[in-house]
Amino acid sequence: MVLPHNLCSHIQNAFRARHQHVAVHHTTQNLAILSILLRAGFLSNVTRGTVEQPSPEQFLTASEAQKRIWGDLKYRDDRPVLSEMELISHPSKPIHMDLSEIRRLCTGRRVQNVKPLRMGEIAIVKTKDREHEWLEAREALQLRLPGEVICRAW
Repeated sequence: MVLPHNLCSHIQNAFRARHQHVAVHHTTQNLAILSILLRAGFLSNVTRGTVEQPSPEQFLTASEAQKRIWGDLKYRDDRPVLSEMELISHPSKPIHMDLSEIRRLCTGRRVQNVKPLRMGEIAIVKTKDREHEWLEAREALQLRLPGEVICRAW
């Protein structure tokens, strides 16, 4: 099982090295987190592919070990749009929040030793709902779904 901190550090390192694309293992978790980053405007595109290149056609015939999700990194004025990605829940200490705690986090108040979200910052929440398993914190609040706050990005 690939942990979210691998994805966080992988994306952060790619931005710091000024890469145009980042390729991560094809898992439901990685696809969901990259999709949230795409909706939030931190990435310009997400596509499936293989180890060699982003290619949906080759993805269909590739073995499971060769499958990757490719994200196109976004830059503005030669500076990365995503400046930092930080893990909130750790494997040894998961941070679960109910709706009132997620609301406080989104409205700029500290919760469970987690710093509040600032302007332009998002938090990614993993819920128990199968249909909406991975959500941005504000979406989880709208859908009234509590869950584990995995990471934040700004």
